[in-house]
Amino acid sequence: MLSFKLSPEQESLRSLAREFVRREIKPVAALYDRTGEVPWPVFKKAYETGLMNMQVPEEFGGGGQGVLNGCLVAEELAAGCAGISASVVLNDLACTPIVLGGTAEQKERWLKSVCGDMSFVAFCVTEPGAGSDVAALSTTARREGDHYVLNGGKQFITNASIADYFVVFASTDKQKSYRGISAFVLERNTSGLSVGKKEDKMGQRASDTASVSLDNVRVTADCRLGGEGDGFRLIMRTFDKSRPGVAAAAVGLARAAMEYALEYARTREQFGVPIIQHQAISFLLADMQKDIDAARLLTWRAAWLTDTGERNSGEAAMAKAFAADVAMRVTTDAVQIFGGYGYSREYPVEKLMRDAKILQIYEGTAQIQRLLIAKTFYG
Repeated sequence: MLSFKLSPEQESLRSLAREFVRREIKPVAALYDRTGEVPWPVFKKAYETGLMNMQVPEEFGGGGQGVLNGCLVAEELAAGCAGISASVVLNDLACTPIVLGGTAEQKERWLKSVCGDMSFVAFCVTEPGAGSDVAALSTTARREGDHYVLNGGKQFITNASIADYFVVFASTDKQKSYRGISAFVLERNTSGLSVGKKEDKMGQRASDTASVSLDNVRVTADCRLGGEGDGFRLIMRTFDKSRPGVAAAAVGLARAAMEYALEYARTREQFGVPIIQHQAISFLLADMQKDIDAARLLTWRAAWLTDTGERNSGEAAMAKAFAADVAMRVTTDAVQIFGGYGYSREYPVEKLMRDAKILQIYEGTAQIQRLLIAKTFYG
């Protein structure tokens, strides 16, 4: 039987996240946006509250939650600050290839270490010359006996400056294109691995983003996840699980913008009445409401599919593409409702609009999502 009602446990989880945002994130969101500093106090409290590593299996110290429950939390966190949220939930994304492709020994080795302390993991796919075209990545991993030697560079890597572990995708056979991509887990102190300067970004400034360089990085073969050539499959399976979470973050960000715009429209007067009484403004708000609800439903369906073991590639792409577009549109309209005040950093919608743009870019651009949708449903 179809139901859109959350269970009492899900309601409790969502309330926990919402209260955490009210108490710990909203009071400092503007500060960390201005400074671009790492919000360590917030991260520490998120870890202690159980809002990090939520989708890592319980046997390794994680929360053991499904993707849908992760989406409930992601929406709430992003409603507080999409930048802080991105860094908090990134561990689930970066740990997913280990969960999917790691041996029992590898899971015990890395996942327990990540969850046992407040450790961060970076997911290293994007390169200076390979973003949407994953098969074009140039980082290589050359086999030498029982070791691999990695060379190359990664770009725009979330949590790179603070990560203890790096899940790196490299080509072990360039002749095989995407079928020659393999995955490796590297520790931060590995010789030859270095992190570049932190990016000075337009939005989501509280989230650390930097480049990663690999200069003759030598690791043992037991640092490889799965077999040679399994990397591309791990990337795609990871995105199927993580894209609903990005969509949920977009929903949360858009919801926050709508709530600020609604409050302002009820109190701001023009032509003798609150501006919400003007049809031009009420229609903007009505479109926000319907689009946010539609994005949330797409998100929940994509999450539910993967939680039930069904394929969700097309549905995840639809949720991510639609929700990200909604976030950009809603935040832009929220700035419009605020008028000149919306363009000022003294008001929160300016930050939300800047934070929204990257949602149409990372984890597959809006255009790549449309290619995936077409390929999934129309061949």
